[in-house]
Amino acid sequence: MNFKTKLQLSLMMFLEFFIWGGWFVTMGIYLPNTLEASGGDIAQAYSTQSWGAIVAPFFIGLIADRFFNAERILGVLHLIGAFLMYRLAHAQDFSVFYPYVLGYMIAYMPTLALVNSVSFNQMKDPAKEFSFVRVFGTIGWIIAGLTISYLGWDSEQGVQEGLLKNTFLMVAIASAILGLFSFTLPKTPPQIAKGEKISFGDIIGLDALKLLKDRNFLIFFLASVLICIPLAFYYQHAGQFLGEIGVSNPAAKMSIGQISEVLFMLLLPFFFKKFGFKKTILFGMVAWLIRYLLFAYGDSGELAFMLILGIALHGICYDFFFVSGQIYTDTKAGERYKSAAQGLITLATYGVGMLIGFWVAGKITDTYLISENVHNWKNIWTFPALFALGVLILFALFFKNENVAYKE
Repeated sequence: MNFKTKLQLSLMMFLEFFIWGGWFVTMGIYLPNTLEASGGDIAQAYSTQSWGAIVAPFFIGLIADRFFNAERILGVLHLIGAFLMYRLAHAQDFSVFYPYVLGYMIAYMPTLALVNSVSFNQMKDPAKEFSFVRVFGTIGWIIAGLTISYLGWDSEQGVQEGLLKNTFLMVAIASAILGLFSFTLPKTPPQIAKGEKISFGDIIGLDALKLLKDRNFLIFFLASVLICIPLAFYYQHAGQFLGEIGVSNPAAKMSIGQISEVLFMLLLPFFFKKFGFKKTILFGMVAWLIRYLLFAYGDSGELAFMLILGIALHGICYDFFFVSGQIYTDTKAGERYKSAAQGLITLATYGVGMLIGFWVAGKITDTYLISENVHNWKNIWTFPALFALGVLILFALFFKNENVAYKE
């Protein structure tokens, strides 16, 4: 892969995740303060990610892989996204906001697979080359959060003045830029011949259901779906929580989680080789428990360090569970069911698991609403902490240790 192509792919990844990080984190602050949305409304808005994740495999399998170049579809989807983001910025109430955000996530989620397809198509050795390109996506997410806080859009005054709507305008501009830029990317033709048949089971990974006959994989599969409930609390309410209790620059502080993700991604091979799959994934679940306890008992004053530490645990929470899980799935599936198994796990977690998680998080948050935009956050964060403990116990008791090779 030459320097020009590497630069193109890196910029593509940067913009792809700058776009996601530029509105998704602070939406939890924007909705209750600007549109007077309830916890249930916020859950609906965040659950659009899950609906997008459910639709994405069908879009990619039935259209993208069969008829059009990936970079062209990427361009069209981001141009559509630019229009929808612009409309989001001008929505006056949640009933108008929701259809636009749903449409946006249905358009955006397939692009996560498309940027990977464009990247892999240009690489001779993806195992060595992809990480360099992908890290620019994490940098993009971090820069988005820092930009929002630097401009003061997520400050108490900025929220009161409605400046958070600028996040949607910023993302609309970035989406338009990426949409146009995508048409200059290296050509990535359809992966499946037009005449080749593809079944419904191929698209959603039904062939991989055979793996559930393995007791260990079944326990891992169930744990993966269940751990998405605590994960949904973080995505949906962490930004809202920080803003509500008066933490300054919440978007910038949330970006600490992405910095941590990069660090622990580098440390993952060491933990995997030294402790094995089961202990590594248990470390990840313990981190979920500790994170929410830190959130429950921390505050914006002298105990603010507890909140920062809780955010910084994101790298362990995410990498040690989900990335380890992808490696485990790859090992268990083998060459024949590799793609189907990864598709099934993605559909089960980011689709079904997160959909349930966002709904539960919204219900719990509404239950502990004290007054307008004031919640009992100690009780709210205690729920995902205890839930993560339950998943941890389930996995520790029923998953039998086995050797899993780490492929760098």
